[in-house]
Amino acid sequence: MRILLVEDDPLLADGLARTLRKSGYLVEVTGDGQTADNWLKTESFDLTVLDLGLPGLDGSDVLQRLRQRQQRTPVLILSARMALEERVRLLDLGADDYVVKPVALAELEARVRALIRRGQGAPETTLQLGRLQLDTVGKRAWLDGKALELTAREWTALEFLAGRVNRIISKEQIMQALYRWDDDISPNAVEKFISRLRSKLEPGGITIRTVRGLGYFLEKPSETCDDLD
Repeated sequence: MRILLVEDDPLLADGLARTLRKSGYLVEVTGDGQTADNWLKTESFDLTVLDLGLPGLDGSDVLQRLRQRQQRTPVLILSARMALEERVRLLDLGADDYVVKPVALAELEARVRALIRRGQGAPETTLQLGRLQLDTVGKRAWLDGKALELTAREWTALEFLAGRVNRIISKEQIMQALYRWDDDISPNAVEKFISRLRSKLEPGGITIRTVRGLGYFLEKPSETCDDLD
């Protein structure tokens, strides 16, 4: 599950991101409202946790633009604004929940789980890519019907790439996805386990491409790309 966290307090954003990643979520973080709006236009998220007082674009404007585009991404407002009128206004604009800071992390996580369940409905739990099949609930993978032996890091990287087929993912994004496994993971470590992952997938025709200076992408089995190594 992928969450967009929009919070301009660096310490709070870091703490919330750490907590959510340790719970198994993939978390993208920005402290700028305009950046959040741009990401929501072009990226897919299972939930947005949105502060209100943001540089670039106020959180209420981010929410309003999201709903004007008819996007149904669940939005959890996280704000220090306590006035009842403000909460009612944001809920009327299309927010799914409103939490006043400070909030206990356990409560925040419970609200996140509830909104994701509501937004997903009955989500697909399997992902098929050519001869590769992933069970995103059981965290298992099969190639040509045979179970793949994957480490925790390899599984997380594979799920992250498989959910973004043909989209370039930077080493930094992969490192963020793996944060819960090792706080000190390095770009060199990413290269090593991506290499190991490749060796397990290539016999089944599944290719992880390298784009020099940018990162990696998992190539859709029916497509090929030139000018990449």
